[in-house]
Amino acid sequence: MPEHLWGYVLVAPAVLLVLGLILYPVGYSFWLSLHSKHAYMPIETFIGLENFVWIWQDEDFWRSIRLGMVYAFGSLSLQIVVGVAVALLLNQTFVGRGFVRALALFPYMMPTIVVVILMRWIFNDSYGVAKFLLEGSGLMARAPVFFDPDHVMLTMILASTWTFFPFVVIGVLARLQTIDLELYAAAKVDGAGVLRQFWHVTLPQIRGVLFVIVLLRFMFMFTKFDLIWLFAGAGGLGYFVRTLPIYTFVKSFGELQVGFGAALSVIMFTMLSAFAAAYFRLFRRDEHA
Repeated sequence: MPEHLWGYVLVAPAVLLVLGLILYPVGYSFWLSLHSKHAYMPIETFIGLENFVWIWQDEDFWRSIRLGMVYAFGSLSLQIVVGVAVALLLNQTFVGRGFVRALALFPYMMPTIVVVILMRWIFNDSYGVAKFLLEGSGLMARAPVFFDPDHVMLTMILASTWTFFPFVVIGVLARLQTIDLELYAAAKVDGAGVLRQFWHVTLPQIRGVLFVIVLLRFMFMFTKFDLIWLFAGAGGLGYFVRTLPIYTFVKSFGELQVGFGAALSVIMFTMLSAFAAAYFRLFRRDEHA
């Protein structure tokens, strides 16, 4: 066999894996979105773009987009702030730093169901730790009910921040350890304080890492399903945090409208692809400026 054919043979398993696990499901979703299909019964009718027309007129769809944006941007913002702060702290030299670094990664390693049980206990309006700390410290005379319709989104954002901020810590801390210390020495000679050193030395050095983190975390949070579902479900209280992934699941497997659900997934896929393309284009333009 010619030598160049061996390359194709060796690459073929990876190509088949990508085709089977990524391209085929995406293509099948596009195909389903053009049909009216029942989830279980063999009923399937080609309707063209009617699913997308119905989605455009669906108020619950636009509401799920709005809630998804609030959840994604809210949790992402807090994850970046907390993650960068913790990474800066863990980059310092102190006794027990290795243990604290391992401890900081603990929330990210916990199973989602354990996180949900823990957070339900912490934010319980009768005996929760959050209620005790807020009222005991005098910050509030009466702690809010964290799982009422007005506060459940904030509760979800806080829980998600605690769970996923270690992802930011890992990336930022790895980059901080590669920064040349002579840059900080030169900044000190110029009279720069801690804040100016962070703004003019640290932030430009970790900008590339933050770019990747923001892109990945936004996509992960906008498509987050398990944490929200286990916290609130679909009906009742879950209606107030019914983001697009939850709404897609409800339509597909709750109301058994698989074609409509596939159209929702296609829209979500298109939105995330457009966001990624625009983000990369903006970053490339910023790099060449």
